[in-house]
Amino acid sequence: MDINSLDSNLYHLINQGTANGIFDVIMPFLSAKGYTLIFPFAAYMLWLAYRKKNESDGETWNLALWTVLISVMACFLSDWISNELKHVFGRIRPCHVEEGVRLLGTCTKSASMPSGHATNSFAYAFPLFFMTRGYILTRWRIYPLVLASLVAYSRPYTGVHYPGDIVAGALLGVSIAALVMYLFGYAKTRYKSSPHTTVLYVSLLVLSVFRIFYILHGPLDLGPDEAHYWEWSRHLDLSYYSKGPMIAYLIALGTAIFGDTVFGVRFLAVVLSVLSSLLLYKLVFEMYRDEAAALGSALIYQVIPLFTAFSVIFSIDSPFLFFWILSLYTFHRAIAEPVPGGRRTGIDAWILLGISLGIGLLTKYTMAFFHLGILVFLVMSDRRYLLRTIRPYVAMLVSLIVFSPVIIWNARHDWVTLRHTAGQAHIAEGFNISIRNLGELVGSQIGIVTPVLFVLIFYALHKLYHTEKGYRSMFLTAFSIPVVAFFFFKSIQGKVQANWAMTGYITGIVAVAWYYWGSDVQAATGTRKNKVVLWTGIVIALVVTIVSHYPSIIKLPPKLDPSSRLLGWHQLRDEIGPLYRTLSTQGPVLLFSDRYQISSELAFYIDGHPTTYCINIGRRMDQYDLWPDMNEEAEQIRRSRSFAAAEQINGIFVTWGDSDMPSPVVKAFDRFEKKVIKVYDKGTELRVYTVIICYNFKGLDRGAIETY
Repeated sequence: MDINSLDSNLYHLINQGTANGIFDVIMPFLSAKGYTLIFPFAAYMLWLAYRKKNESDGETWNLALWTVLISVMACFLSDWISNELKHVFGRIRPCHVEEGVRLLGTCTKSASMPSGHATNSFAYAFPLFFMTRGYILTRWRIYPLVLASLVAYSRPYTGVHYPGDIVAGALLGVSIAALVMYLFGYAKTRYKSSPHTTVLYVSLLVLSVFRIFYILHGPLDLGPDEAHYWEWSRHLDLSYYSKGPMIAYLIALGTAIFGDTVFGVRFLAVVLSVLSSLLLYKLVFEMYRDEAAALGSALIYQVIPLFTAFSVIFSIDSPFLFFWILSLYTFHRAIAEPVPGGRRTGIDAWILLGISLGIGLLTKYTMAFFHLGILVFLVMSDRRYLLRTIRPYVAMLVSLIVFSPVIIWNARHDWVTLRHTAGQAHIAEGFNISIRNLGELVGSQIGIVTPVLFVLIFYALHKLYHTEKGYRSMFLTAFSIPVVAFFFFKSIQGKVQANWAMTGYITGIVAVAWYYWGSDVQAATGTRKNKVVLWTGIVIALVVTIVSHYPSIIKLPPKLDPSSRLLGWHQLRDEIGPLYRTLSTQGPVLLFSDRYQISSELAFYIDGHPTTYCINIGRRMDQYDLWPDMNEEAEQIRRSRSFAAAEQINGIFVTWGDSDMPSPVVKAFDRFEKKVIKVYDKGTELRVYTVIICYNFKGLDRGAIETY
């Protein structure tokens, strides 16, 4: 008898052989609501620990609280991992394939292996059993394990799981609980010798686990810009129309590991966010030799909505922030005086700075503001003697060498990036004064940094600049004020996006952490009493960050909800996918739009990731205009041996709103069928699309590029 037959026989033995009237009442309840029976034990455990609080100096009470937290965390992880494993194993539930099943409940369509109920039950039961030894009698401690066993038994009894699913789930739950308990014990021991770094590592680990879960199961689809950068990663080049190549290289790396999935695209956002905080901690510690200020800087960075967004969404700002912080760290290493017994920094530190700056420029061109910060710092600080050495110029030269692929690419493409950047900067519009744009920028900065922290950043920078002696306050100021001031003044002339000034707040965070938590500053200024303001700002930032992850909490209308741009794309796929597959049975199909956002999203979400096109019928230039167009694709199709003379090339055109057929598209095909699609999120209309099925492609007249 093989293992599957044994599993099936045991299933029928439990499901039918042990059936009785009492179990028919108890087991469905345990299956559906059995977890509620653990609450009395948890309450008893906490009550008993509280009674012994004075006897054990609070150790028993603290252990009880940690036990509850560990049980909850283990249950959360087990539920997540068991669901992921169900997709891997894909085992069909017995109630769908076995005969003569006594089904006492609903037989869902989800996979069977492992049992989520068994996994979760043993995950929360094992810590409650193991960690309460010493102050709860064994005969009571086994209650959680007995309850978990009964819940697990109820699953085959009610007909929805094989016994093998139960065993696998129980082993998985215990293993996850044991891992969480081990990590807790390790962190508890390490905290005694290194409290600040332990808090940092644990916080980053917890945040990273949540972010991975959020990427896999959160409400946000891949955003239009993310999808467009993913398109770039399928066409690796020295540079691209609007940005450098680093974002494409990083997405190519992520998708090479995890496939062309949302997680593959966004995975490095989590990694780079962690590395950014670790670097920030190291930078602040080396600047001040103060672990509290270093920890505060690293964790404030993780709660500000402006920065947390790029820890789960992978746009150019995710790696840009990392390379900015890396450059801060390498620059500080280059200009810092040696510690007693240390050696003076050599030219190698400046070469590393140049490499970091160059990679930052390959990521986002506003990395050039870092060069401005270097100049301001060297001119205004006591390190100005470095301007008379070769070192800063070596760093500049190295950064230009690293950046040279972008220059080479632009020389080959008529300097289109310069034209695009000039358009984004509104240079052609001349100097126009717009107080409204300035007001909008100020409002957006207060919103994404949050009001209290926004004020505290500039307050701390101001106080440190006027009270501290030495290069450190100038270091913080030089890489903050010039950046923020430039974009504030720029907004008077033209529109400035909310994230353009974001790097100016990084050393501002350091200023806040040092001013309020730094031991030397506290002794000199007596700022300890003002910490309530800082903690208020941190709490507000944390609340805003949570809401930004789950905006449905406050039910903003789509026009006011920034996350609405990242919703509904899988629904468009559900509408277009069947049309594309059906039309493909009749011959080659060209999938195209007049907006790069739609073309990129369709390329990502349609099964098989087909090549898509973005026609230019009056829009500004984008990357699609530099790739082969529909005419070239159609010509290749017609030349292929598999293309029959009687066949025709059809197309699907998708655009925003309820729109008429554009004239160039009308001329490019013989006949059309139009339909209007509305995309909703929880009953709220997000967007309207016009979808036109086009028959017999004849060729499209490409419009001239008018704007960049």
